[in-house]
Amino acid sequence: MKAETETAPVYGTPVEVAKDIRRLLCPNPSPMTYHGTNTYIVGRTDLAIIDPGPQNAEHLRALLASVEPGQRITHILVTHSHLDHSPLAAELSQRTGAPIYAYGASTKGRSAIMAQIAEAGLAGGGEGIDRDFVPDHTLADGKILSGSDWQLEVIHTPGHLGNHISLALGGCCFTGDHVMGWSSSLVSPPDGDLTDFMASCARLQSRDWSVFLPGHGDPVWEPKLRLEWLVSHRRAREASIREQLSQGAATAAQLARSIYVDTPPALLPAAERNVFAHLVDLHQQNEVSCSGPLGISAIFHRVG
Repeated sequence: MKAETETAPVYGTPVEVAKDIRRLLCPNPSPMTYHGTNTYIVGRTDLAIIDPGPQNAEHLRALLASVEPGQRITHILVTHSHLDHSPLAAELSQRTGAPIYAYGASTKGRSAIMAQIAEAGLAGGGEGIDRDFVPDHTLADGKILSGSDWQLEVIHTPGHLGNHISLALGGCCFTGDHVMGWSSSLVSPPDGDLTDFMASCARLQSRDWSVFLPGHGDPVWEPKLRLEWLVSHRRAREASIREQLSQGAATAAQLARSIYVDTPPALLPAAERNVFAHLVDLHQQNEVSCSGPLGISAIFHRVG
């Protein structure tokens, strides 16, 4: 499923995407970030900044310049602490006095199985963890944050990262990297957990939404269809892994090369992490076993 829209990127200038919501695109395009990280500016008087982005002086200047007379930044919210979303929060807070809100530090919300895998030594992969990130205030699931003309509900949506949250504003949901319009989300153990990811998808599916505003790419105007695609995409990937393992035992790397046949070589390590995320999920369901400790280099066998 391709991106619903293909708007040309506009850097340095906020673009209105919904009533009282502006998007400021950070100039950090890459294969992992698409055109760049979306920073959202919510409100008319008291402003909430969602996902300030990476440490980027140009983006910081544009963000500060977007504050109009009579406005002030009162809240800085971070959906998750990957290096393309959270590092700028600290300097923005210093410059404005606004506190930083998030679910917690980078390992908060990590599942027990992923903590076990991390303890065994697996690290790295994905967009990179902001290990220095510490919010001023931690947010519990269901917490309501308010400004003079807005109210945001915290929805804990682990999967892409354990401390990942989405933020509901009426029928609009800021989905961070959990749901995007241009790509499926990367789930990279030990920071990402596919079991949690699918549960978070189901949770979002239980509510009616008018639009998703993602961390990368354009607004998703058909949220229900996008979630259905995201779940079916994962189920299809799972089926491919089962099929490959029916032909013989394999490592995550071997499976990735067999399944992601059109993927550029530079992206195969990320594909391997995605496959490993599925293997951990299938291992938890007793559908696959592995030789030795559960890890990315293990040889996996189909059960039954």
